[in-house]
Amino acid sequence: MFGHNKWHDRHSGAENRRGGHRHYALFMAGAFGHGRGPIGDGPFGGGPMDGGPIHGGPMGGRRGKRFDGEELRWMVLCLLGEAPQHGYQLIRAFAEKSGGAYQPSPGVLYPLLTMLAEMALIAEVDGGEGTTRRKFAITDAGRAEIAPHSAKIAALFARLAALAEVAGRTDAGPVRRAVHNLRSAVVERLGRDGADQDLACDIARLIDEATQRIERL
Repeated sequence: MFGHNKWHDRHSGAENRRGGHRHYALFMAGAFGHGRGPIGDGPFGGGPMDGGPIHGGPMGGRRGKRFDGEELRWMVLCLLGEAPQHGYQLIRAFAEKSGGAYQPSPGVLYPLLTMLAEMALIAEVDGGEGTTRRKFAITDAGRAEIAPHSAKIAALFARLAALAEVAGRTDAGPVRRAVHNLRSAVVERLGRDGADQDLACDIARLIDEATQRIERL
């Protein structure tokens, strides 16, 4: 019985490792295929992992969230304190200040604007003749909200400037091309007839090896 348990433990461990690799490979393929996973919403992808090119890294995308909800709220209020703006202008302002390395996705920004309006921290203003876009301006309550945090807000915009500096030094075109090719190859190979767990494990192993080599650069 004891020997059987030892075999079972070893066998289960091997299966768990294999299963982990399989799920990892399929996850990566799914992320590549939809452009919203670790590669899709980050510096190499096309959607935000938060909404941007892997949603705002130095190479055109985001690695996870660059800023938490409170930080983004302060920054939006600060930008609206400079001048009334609509959502697209705010997104563009983030992109310009970060050198294209970060911008909140519409799915993040527009609900935030709605929330700020409901909190009376911003108010809708006349967007100008011939436009249907909703433009917002900061209110006195909004100014009072950010006034105690001026030093922190300055540091947040300094982070955007640092992203812009890195983006200016980095041409990620070759990396984006290579990641696109990898994404296509993984999706195409796993989509063929005969793809099985062993194949997924092989693909995961190759990706793991490449990751480790990149980390040692």
